[in-house]
Amino acid sequence: MSVTEQNASTVYSGADASIEDAVYRKVSWRLLPFLCILWVLAWLDRVNIGFAKLQMLDTLKFSEAVYGLGAGIFFLGYFFFEVPSNALLQKIGAKKTIMRITIGWGIICILQSFVRTPTQFYLLRFLLGAFEAGFYPGIILYLTYWYPSSRRAKAFGTFMSASAIAGVLGGPLAGTIMTSMDGVSGHHGWQWLFVIEGIPSIVAGIVAFFYMTDRPDHAKWLTVSEKQVLQNILEQDKRALGERGHDWRTLFSNPKVWLLIAIFFCLLCANSALTFWIPTIIRDSGFGSTLVIGWIAAFAYVFGAAGMILNGARSDRNKEVRWHFAVPAGCGALAMAALAAMLGFHGIAPAFTMAAMVIALAGTMSAIPVFWQLPNLYLAGSAAAIGVALINSVSNLAGFGAPYVLGLVKTATGSLAPGLYLVAGIELLSAALVILFIVQARRSKEG
Repeated sequence: MSVTEQNASTVYSGADASIEDAVYRKVSWRLLPFLCILWVLAWLDRVNIGFAKLQMLDTLKFSEAVYGLGAGIFFLGYFFFEVPSNALLQKIGAKKTIMRITIGWGIICILQSFVRTPTQFYLLRFLLGAFEAGFYPGIILYLTYWYPSSRRAKAFGTFMSASAIAGVLGGPLAGTIMTSMDGVSGHHGWQWLFVIEGIPSIVAGIVAFFYMTDRPDHAKWLTVSEKQVLQNILEQDKRALGERGHDWRTLFSNPKVWLLIAIFFCLLCANSALTFWIPTIIRDSGFGSTLVIGWIAAFAYVFGAAGMILNGARSDRNKEVRWHFAVPAGCGALAMAALAAMLGFHGIAPAFTMAAMVIALAGTMSAIPVFWQLPNLYLAGSAAAIGVALINSVSNLAGFGAPYVLGLVKTATGSLAPGLYLVAGIELLSAALVILFIVQARRSKEG
């Protein structure tokens, strides 16, 4: 090739990259803000129970163990209905599936304001999980229809950071509603919390049907040439990844799938423990006001959101997954162990306890979007659709176990510290599994 031809090739490659970047800016601005809004609403409706607990337990005379079981039973609903939901998404499309899910969880959230007995509490938490099942893995699958593997971690990170944004918004919002609305029309503040945060989800579900686009070739907001750019990029990515499992029936006997489940299960033990117990951790550190607790939680989630976006972007830029997962997860585990130590001793300054909590939350959350790059190394087609749901649904049983165990520990000992030590060890195991086993799988994949 002559120098002139090389220069021409360089210019063309640069032009190609510029066009690709422009198309993906358009795609990202169209898809991600709305998906983030939906995930914020889902997260608020899922975890507002952690703030409602601060009043609800006294009103209804529930124990910490009852709360822990109710918080966790949400994930049993997730477990049973997540795989069918993702299979349905692949069959009928994203917008119909997301509409059904979002309207359903909004209605159940509102119904939680009428809870009077533990049985009612358990039932509605189960139904909330059943309705929300399929949303998170459905969006993960949906984004693979639009983004090549080299851009997914950043897209996943941006979408998933909405859970941290929900934490930023949810704390002050819950504190304000529960403080200012307590006693209005004869209802408690925690009841108003469920009603006010459930209504927007119903509205958003209706909007989703008209706003979302199932696949790139259905997008009326893209030009013909832009659709062709996306198709070419996705086809090139598919070829570059090589032959992967397409038959979903092989998933249950695939050791790589069970390795991924074990890794994500260990990470979610930490994430769910923090999610449902952060308000209690803050209160036990010496902060009594519901409004103050909300603002401190918001501050912590700012770092979680930043970590998810920045770590996902850095993983894409460096084309590296293992260490971008293991380092944040390991830091999160060590910070959680430090948090447990501080909660176990009196006289520790609250600022140190809160710093450990922030690092634990940011480290744990930063590893989540990077994890979702791993299934794409092994699965494609229907196996990817069912596999993502299978990995997420089984792993989310950690969300049932961890909050419940912490509730039992808190009831039995009066402290969360022993439970947090256990969760920290489990999270550290997730980092170890990635370092020890994913490297061999990825090297063999690359040749």
